[in-house]
Amino acid sequence: MPMRPHPIQPSLLVAALFVLVAVTALLALSVGDAAVPPGEVLRAIRQAISGDAGNDATSRILLAIRLPRIVMALAAGAAMGLAGLASQTLFRNPLASPYVVGVSSGAACGAVLGLLLAAPAVGFAAMPVMSVLGGLAATLAVYGFARRGGHFGHSLLLAGIAVSAFCSALTSAALYLAGERLQTLVFWLMGGLWQSNWRDALVMTPVACAAGVALLALAPAMDVALVGERSARDLGVAVRRLQLWLLVIVAVTTSVAVSLTGVIGFVGLIVPHLLRLLCGAGHRGLVPASALGGALLLLAADTLARTATAPAEIPVGILTALVGAPVFLWLLLRRSRQGATP
Repeated sequence: MPMRPHPIQPSLLVAALFVLVAVTALLALSVGDAAVPPGEVLRAIRQAISGDAGNDATSRILLAIRLPRIVMALAAGAAMGLAGLASQTLFRNPLASPYVVGVSSGAACGAVLGLLLAAPAVGFAAMPVMSVLGGLAATLAVYGFARRGGHFGHSLLLAGIAVSAFCSALTSAALYLAGERLQTLVFWLMGGLWQSNWRDALVMTPVACAAGVALLALAPAMDVALVGERSARDLGVAVRRLQLWLLVIVAVTTSVAVSLTGVIGFVGLIVPHLLRLLCGAGHRGLVPASALGGALLLLAADTLARTATAPAEIPVGILTALVGAPVFLWLLLRRSRQGATP
């Protein structure tokens, strides 16, 4: 991933994404089974900020149902975008993502096992913990196999496929033993935010913010790391320490997001890759752009998922896969035509 001239200034791209996120959030608050005019939305928000939130039906719909779901979509989307950027830098492959290399499958496996094995009273606490452990184990496995393979890029994808298949098999075995909870778990694995509440948002938001701050601090080292391990080491970068930090960021952000939203794929692949084409490979611009791009994509997908077939709801993971899989194939074809390896 060499540094290339970019057609759009990163600061302008970040500003444009911020505006799009704000407009999409306002739209998401307005649409649904009960449509609310934007003026009423702004009034309810002002009242909530001033501490004078009303108890009418409109305020309850906006502040207790839609707003926590929107905050959760923004936080989870930002976390997915940042995890995708970190994984692409970690593996030095622009087609890497937590979903493609099996981290999401490992996190889902850990979350399902945590939910099934833990007592009901600690189920919510067990899912994020087991999800993080599963995601970290999958990341370590993929990274270890990729480093020992011949070509790092090919080994990465092959190891990701193998680890993902193994984790999916364990998840299927757990679902086979789920009994009466099978339908709930299957629907959860499709990915969605229909059960999101303020508790979920308060868990996800600090994780996403911490990942963003950490990646901004690591941005100069990440820029140098793109030239290769040996060159980066010669330039004074502590490569192993950087890889360890990126590994932790990928595992924790992906795993917490999966434990709260299910498996929502391709956000971490599409967003940082396309933004890199727009504004270049400098991470000081890519970090905030990836966070905002991921937030925008997931919020837009969730808004479409809950309104397109209302009152029924489409799992968000289905929508992102329908869009992400063709884009992933297009990226593979594009790189093969340029003579690059995946």
